[in-house]
Amino acid sequence: MTTATTATVHPGRVTQVRVLNSEWIKLRTLRSTFWSLFAAIAATIGLGLLFSWGFASRVGDHARPLHDAATMAVTVPLRPYVIAQLAVGVLGVMVITGEYSTGMIRATLSAVPGRLPVLWAKAAVFSVVVLVLMEIVSFVTFLGGQAILSSQHVQATLSSPQALRIVTGVGLYLTVVGLLGTALGAIIRSTAGAIAALFGILLVLPVLGEVLNLTSWGRHITPYLPSNAGGDLLTNAPDPGSLGPWTGFGVFVLYTVIAMAVAAYLLKRRDA
Repeated sequence: MTTATTATVHPGRVTQVRVLNSEWIKLRTLRSTFWSLFAAIAATIGLGLLFSWGFASRVGDHARPLHDAATMAVTVPLRPYVIAQLAVGVLGVMVITGEYSTGMIRATLSAVPGRLPVLWAKAAVFSVVVLVLMEIVSFVTFLGGQAILSSQHVQATLSSPQALRIVTGVGLYLTVVGLLGTALGAIIRSTAGAIAALFGILLVLPVLGEVLNLTSWGRHITPYLPSNAGGDLLTNAPDPGSLGPWTGFGVFVLYTVIAMAVAAYLLKRRDA
């Protein structure tokens, strides 16, 4: 006599850890992840070394001496962060808008009915990858640039005033830029629209800030513009009236937190 046994299938419970694992698989298998990060790395290291070589050449030209060369040596190799932020920001946008463009977001939100764990997982996985990678790139670029500058004896070290804060700040700044892109992507749900908004914040607002600086009241506003505030972390020669390195960066983080909160609210309220 055969006894039939019925197996009870217990579907896996949705947990934040499982959602994190899912988003990690998505991120590392996307072709755009490789190319965006490659562009950020190539721009930072390649242009950083090029800028260092150009700066060393100018210092070596005694007909055109540079004042405060030792101070400038800290920041010169890392100036390409301005270009790297565009690649990282685009990737941050596409982390979420890529699913909206293909319609995959409906499957993702069906698998995770709570919705918010998806946003938190995307933000966490993306930020960890960018932070670790860009911190490594920042240190490599800084040390490589100083090796070039040493030919003119103006190189800096990590123990130079403000140097360690600036080098580590590059990775922190780029991570927040990417998270701001992710938040804008969730809010706008269009790759082109979110990238345009992000570039406007990073590139257009500072130009408008220069115009505002011509007025007395404008000088009180421009330090609080997102990229101006965040950029205070990456300079050792701050402009008069700037917020200061960590205060400015804190303001930049606050903008991103607010954007992420708006993204979370809309993700819960809107249809997929």
